[in-house]
Amino acid sequence: MGVITVGIADCQSSNQQGDTLVTHALGSCVAVAVHDKTAGVAGLLHIMLPESTLNREKARTQPFMFADTGISQLFDMVQAKGADKKRLTVRLIGGAQVMDPNGVFNIGKRNHLACRKALWAAGVMVQAEEVGGNISRTVRLDVRTGDLFWNSGAGPPRELPVKGGVVCRSAS
Repeated sequence: MGVITVGIADCQSSNQQGDTLVTHALGSCVAVAVHDKTAGVAGLLHIMLPESTLNREKARTQPFMFADTGISQLFDMVQAKGADKKRLTVRLIGGAQVMDPNGVFNIGKRNHLACRKALWAAGVMVQAEEVGGNISRTVRLDVRTGDLFWNSGAGPPRELPVKGGVVCRSAS
């Protein structure tokens, strides 16, 4: 049983049933959490920016930094471990406006929309999300069960369940 930390502009996946994938300090960044219950595979991506066109060289060397390049790499990683894209549950967390309270750059909102766009283009629907607001979030994804918990600051962990295809949205 291990904790696998997903850094900023990083992605990790696992098919080890005792593992937990964790990413910290999601401000304007967005975590894309995927789980295939049948295969027992989970993946967690921590993106920083919406589109790789912002810096093609950086996207070549760090594809997980961007929503458009990172999401396709996330799918490749979990499929290599036995996941089937058609069975994946997908949840999004983050996309806050923590460093931009006046909404000048809207990086959090742009990251969220870029993730939704990339997932839609891949034919994958988002089952739940906890996005927006002005708080930083930490996320934990259980590889065996697919349970996803998030918390902010000193608050207790809260579950972000999959709701039968219905998007749950919060701006906590």
